[in-house]
Amino acid sequence: MGEYMDAYGTFNEVLVKLFNEIMELEQKAIITEEFKDISNNDMHIIEAIGNEEPKNMTTVAKALKVTVGTLTIAINNLVKKGYVDRVRSDEDRRVVLISLSMKGEKAFEHHKRFHQDMINATLKGLSDSETKILVKALSNLSSYFKEYY
Repeated sequence: MGEYMDAYGTFNEVLVKLFNEIMELEQKAIITEEFKDISNNDMHIIEAIGNEEPKNMTTVAKALKVTVGTLTIAINNLVKKGYVDRVRSDEDRRVVLISLSMKGEKAFEHHKRFHQDMINATLKGLSDSETKILVKALSNLSSYFKEYY
């Protein structure tokens, strides 16, 4: 029981610290000199838009769990700053499609690299079996959080 309590205490401390610092850490890592005109939240919108085909506002709003109205305000700012392009659908002129501009794609790739580096740092030195255990533990944590939605 003592070994479990030590692990529990360490894990609790690490998780709590990570939750308290994650936004600040991500902000420092992602919002570099080149991208200082956008926020961490903007970067998550850029990530949700992605670099595939254009998406409609409803799809992106659902992915971010925000209203279309809230997203529209953020998109207006990102269009002004040159990160997002907005066009009307050829099939239905009422539908607004959003996609990343070249500047937006550059920010997207920067954000993606940060996530890749974070994952590589997390898995560094772990065996395959340790990696599987970590994935299982984090999946359990994710399921726990989903119960609150």
